[in-house]
Amino acid sequence: MKIVILGAGQVGSTVAESLVSEANDITVVDVNAERLKKLQDRLDLRTVTGNAAHPAILEQAGARDADMILAVTQSDETNMVACKLAATMFNIPTKIARIRSADYLSHPEIFSPENFAVDHSICPEQILCDYIVKLLEFPESLQVLEFADGKVSLVAVRAFHGGPLVGHELQYLRQHMPQIDTRVAAVFRQDSPIVPEGKTVIEAGDEVFFIAATENIRGVMRELRRMDKPVKRVMVGGGGNIGRRLAKAIENKYEVKIIEFNKAGAERLAAELNNTLVLAGDVTDEELLDAENVSEMDVYCAVTNDDETNIMSSLLAKRRGVRKVVALINRGSYVNLVQSGQIDIAISPAQATIGTLLAHVRRGDCAVVHSLRRGAAEALELIAHGDPKSSRVVGRRVEEIDLPKGVTIGAIVRRHERPGAPKGAGGINGPDYEVIFAHHDTIIEPEDHVVVFVVNKRLVPKVEKLFQVDIGFF
Repeated sequence: MKIVILGAGQVGSTVAESLVSEANDITVVDVNAERLKKLQDRLDLRTVTGNAAHPAILEQAGARDADMILAVTQSDETNMVACKLAATMFNIPTKIARIRSADYLSHPEIFSPENFAVDHSICPEQILCDYIVKLLEFPESLQVLEFADGKVSLVAVRAFHGGPLVGHELQYLRQHMPQIDTRVAAVFRQDSPIVPEGKTVIEAGDEVFFIAATENIRGVMRELRRMDKPVKRVMVGGGGNIGRRLAKAIENKYEVKIIEFNKAGAERLAAELNNTLVLAGDVTDEELLDAENVSEMDVYCAVTNDDETNIMSSLLAKRRGVRKVVALINRGSYVNLVQSGQIDIAISPAQATIGTLLAHVRRGDCAVVHSLRRGAAEALELIAHGDPKSSRVVGRRVEEIDLPKGVTIGAIVRRHERPGAPKGAGGINGPDYEVIFAHHDTIIEPEDHVVVFVVNKRLVPKVEKLFQVDIGFF
């Protein structure tokens, strides 16, 4: 696939790195020549220096025969103009724009074909906000991801000494919870993946990914580890785009305090938020943290624009007794460094966002992509099409499917047509669906939504090929 990426910032660079490794033809456009040079030194791709909203620059980037344009510059306006040019001048089939302004997002008609012609808009700040809200809802988890419009959830937890599952084989889980169907999709031990089998024994420190119907998540987590007390008090460090969205999303559920360094920014936050205590100050100011009783907080979320500030304020909060600290960290090397220490969860904005973009790039009918373990693994929701003659998965038992080693089918969401109902009524958004947890003899049916866990993303192209309909396949 020939893809033009506009913007070589954190999101653009991460997407480029992910897509280059999958044998795509990538061209990256940015006004910063030095940033492009660093990217080209690392990756096998083309670069063009210039303004992404200029027709001549798009022409130079190969827009004439591009399959997709990803406009992820820092400017919403540049991204929208680029998509409009891509549609009117270059007839590019798929146009995706990063949009940060809530004002634009609240008027979706702006993105219609007759206006700015944006096929898909993504808002990284909103994606991150939703991600953190889920972590607050399940404070024991390292990651909570949804599939099939929220019907199925994938949750990562760390097994601990004395935990209910530690020292037991995975088949013990089924005996212990006969009333709840769940699957362990993968286990990572000291950063190495272990393909889960019935006799796999969980050890303390293992990162366990399990999949279950969303309504059963709490029940399963109770078996995997002791439940933490529910979150009541949250402190947010940083009142920028992400901090503001987060405070607004949670202020009616929890007691929320937010610290913003800029006094004028703090005043704007105070006017906009209803049930949040807004403080003007430095998140690394120990006296301010002590004065505001940071030690009594259940969760501290550091979401400023500066990695070092987020790391230092999280460490200060943890040292003062905060139960759980979450830090937003842009630099990938920092994420790997700090998560193994006192910071409970380090979130990479680019990795949290990339799944939304990858869902539109993946071959085959891919509804959802989630990037896991900072990009090393992926979970995909793929829709099975065709029949036993044209598909490698439809009409076959799971054990008959040629899955690469390290790939697990975790769950299937199946639609049931009601007698007399229009074709497609209900669907996974309606009441007529069933969540099935894949066993060796489970048969895949046409239009099933299949949740697949891939422990090494290098295997993704093989998985995509499995789910592609092939006229000549017998």
